[in-house]
Order: sequence, then C-alpha cells, then structure tokens
Amino acid sequence: MIAHINGTLIYKSANYVIVDAHGIGYRVFIPLSTFYELPETGDSVALNIYTHVKQDGIGLFGFFNNEEKDIFELMISVSGIGPRLAVNILSGITAGELAKAVSEGNLKRLVAVPGVGKKMAERMLLELKDKVTAHGGMGGADRSASGISEEDYQIKEDALSALSNLGYKKNMAENVIEKVTQRLGGNVSLDILLKESLRILAG
Repeated sequence: MIAHINGTLIYKSANYVIVDAHGIGYRVFIPLSTFYELPETGDSVALNIYTHVKQDGIGLFGFFNNEEKDIFELMISVSGIGPRLAVNILSGITAGELAKAVSEGNLKRLVAVPGVGKKMAERMLLELKDKVTAHGGMGGADRSASGISEEDYQIKEDALSALSNLGYKKNMAENVIEKVTQRLGGNVSLDILLKESLRILAG
C-alpha cells in the first residue's frame, strides 16, 4: 500500500493532483484544504496517502497533514461514506472542526457541511464519537494548544467572519488568514490582516 508520496507536482486542480515520483505520474484525489496548501506546478510536494483498493482499480487520496488523513480514515468507517464523499466533506470543514463537532455532538454544524444530510450527520455522531475521543479529540488546531492569545484569536475570528460575509469559502479564508499571520508575526491588527488577506484572495 502507498502511504506517502514525495515528488514533483505536474498538475493540480481542486479535485485531484498528479505527482511525478521517479518517472511515474500518480493521480491523487485531494480535499480543498490540501489544495490550498499546494506549491506551484513544477515544485516538490509531499502528501500523506490513503490507498483505496476496489474491484475496478486503486484510488489514491492525499492529505497535507496526518490529522486530515486520520479523520478521513475514521469517516470512511461510517456506513454510507466512501472515500470520495469523505474527501468532499473535508472540503467543506476542517479536520479539527469536524472532530470538535463530533466530540460535542453538534448535529447542526455537521448538517451545515455540503453533502451531509441530517441522517448522515446522525450516523457520524453515533459511529464516530467514541473513535474521535479515543484519538484525543484530534483537535490539533485548538486555540489553547497553539498558545494563541485571546486578542489574536478574536482578530482572526473577526477577519474570518468578514471574509465569509464577502462570499469567500471558509476553508480558503482560514488558510489565507493563517498564511498572513505567520508571515507578519503576532499582534497583527484586524485592518492589516483583512487588507493582506484580500490582496492574496484577489490575486
């Protein structure tokens, strides 16, 4: 089974990428959260891989970090959720948010994810809650764990709310906000954070 691919990114789209590793081009399906982290085509890329074997072939599903892959593997253990649907779900909610929603029994948050109806959300809560808890909640993006101050956290939340109101997808806005704050360091004001985020999103 393929568990990791490191090679040259020769094609990328919102649905899948092609990675050239030692002369072989691997097509890898990805969630949007991973798409936003990809380098430019021609650059090196490394992805954590889940290999799905079925009767008519093998499908590769790639993730930027292990948290995404772990929650993906938990999701496909739920009846009615296959790998392609699990990837689509992760395009509408981050792995940390999904784990938090499951651990808190937040049905409303899960139903708000594109492609997840009430019955599926109920199955996810029923079948995943104990598994997510066993993985320590999988809350790698939790504020307390990251050491971010209350003020900086609120500025990020305000910026995310403003960008969402402007029509940008939440995952895209979160990734851009994180990139801007990492580049500029701490104590970034809301207006600068918004200005820089909008500049990137408009580009």
